[in-house]
Amino acid sequence: MLEFITPTTKNMRIFSAIITLILSTSVFGQTTIIPNQDSRVITTGVPFLLIASDARAAGLGDMGVATSVDAHAQQWNPSKYAFSEAKSGVAISYTPYLSKLVNDIFLGNVTYFNRISERSAFAASFKYFSLGEIELRADEFSEALIEQPNELTLDASYALRLSDQFSMAVALRYIRSDLKIQAVDANAKSANSFGVDIAGYYQSEEVAYSDFNGRWRAGFALQNLGPKLKYDDAGRENFLPTNLRLGGGFDFIFDSYNKVSVTAEVTKLLVPTPPVYGTEYNYTDNNGNGVYDPENGTTAADTDTRGSIVNSNVIIDGQDPDVSFIKGIFQSFGDAPGGFSEELDEFTWALSAEYLYQDSFALRAGYFNENELKGARKFFSIGAGFKYSTIDIDLSYLFSAAKVQSPLENTLRFSLAFNFGDGEYVEY
Repeated sequence: MLEFITPTTKNMRIFSAIITLILSTSVFGQTTIIPNQDSRVITTGVPFLLIASDARAAGLGDMGVATSVDAHAQQWNPSKYAFSEAKSGVAISYTPYLSKLVNDIFLGNVTYFNRISERSAFAASFKYFSLGEIELRADEFSEALIEQPNELTLDASYALRLSDQFSMAVALRYIRSDLKIQAVDANAKSANSFGVDIAGYYQSEEVAYSDFNGRWRAGFALQNLGPKLKYDDAGRENFLPTNLRLGGGFDFIFDSYNKVSVTAEVTKLLVPTPPVYGTEYNYTDNNGNGVYDPENGTTAADTDTRGSIVNSNVIIDGQDPDVSFIKGIFQSFGDAPGGFSEELDEFTWALSAEYLYQDSFALRAGYFNENELKGARKFFSIGAGFKYSTIDIDLSYLFSAAKVQSPLENTLRFSLAFNFGDGEYVEY
C-alpha cells in the first residue's frame, strides 16, 4: 500500500473537480455557523440527476415536465410517451461538464421508448456520469495508478393514458454512486439506492381562437423518491435529490407551418433545509453568585475563557435534518429557519419559448433562476433543433447570468434521436 499518494500536475485540475463534486454530495455539515446566517444551500447525493442531459431541455432553460413530447421525456416526465406520435424511438445525448477545466468529465444518456397501444407506453434509459480519470503516484518514479470515479442510473417506466387528455406514469430507478478511491481507502465501496418517479401530463384538444389555434399543456413529476445513499457503515447518509416539478404551457398554432410554444416550470427539492447551528458552553461562575458575568474578562470574543463546550452543534433555529427520506419530504415544506419566505426562496423557476417551422426546424430560448441564497444558479440558454426523416438533432448553449459561474458555462450540448413508425399515432 502506498504511504502517500499525490495527483500529478497534469491531473490537479481533475482532482480539484472531483473534490468539488464529492463535497457537493454532503447533505448537512456539522460545523458551527453564525446564528441567523441567511445562506442555507440544500445539497444532496448524486446531484448529477438534476443536470439536463438532453439538448432540447437544456435549450429551454432546463425544463421538460410540461413541454411537448420528445424521445428524451424519460428524465422529465415519462407520462408524455402516451402522447407520442412515433411508435418507438431511441435517444442519445452527450453533455461535457467542467469543459473549461478538463475534457473527460461528461454526462451521457441513452433512452428507448415504445408506445405499446393507443393508451400505454413504456421506456427505459441508462445515464452515466464520468468524473474523468485521476492519475495517482507515490513519487515521480512510481507507476501511475488510474482511478475512474463514476455515477450511473438505470431506470424503466410505464405510462398509461387515463383519458383522451391526461396520462400518468411510474418509473423505477436504480442508482449507483462509485466515488471511491481505493488507493486511499482499500475498504471504500460504492453507494447504491433506488428511486421512484410519479408523473402526470395533460394536453388539451386544439382550440380555435380568433387569429390562431391553441393547445394547453400541463405536467407534474415527483422524482427520486427513495432511501438515502450511504458510502460506508460509519458514514453520513445522503439524501437523494428528491424533487417536485410543476409546469404549464401553451402552443400558439398560427398555421400548418408555424407554431410557438411558451412554457413555465417551478421545481422544489423535497429535502430538509439545513438548520442554524450554535455552540453551547458551560460557563464558569467567576463571582460565585451563580450568574455568568461578562465584566469578569469573559467576553464573546474570548472563546478560550467562555468555559467548556457542552455541544457544538445545537440547533437554535430550524428542524433536525437527520430524518428518514419520507419524513424529510414532508418536513421540507415547513422547516426553513427563515419561515415561509425562505420556503419560497427554495423554489427554482424557468421560462422558455420554442419556435417550430413545419415540424422540421426549431429555435429555442430559456431562462433559469435560483435564489442567490440557495445556490445562485441563473442562466440563459439557446438552442436549435433539426428533423430529417426519422432523425432529430438538437443543440444547446448556456450563458451564465450569476456571479457564480455555471460548470456548463459556454458548453455546447448535443442530442440525437431516432423515431421509428413516426406518424403512426395522430395527436397534434
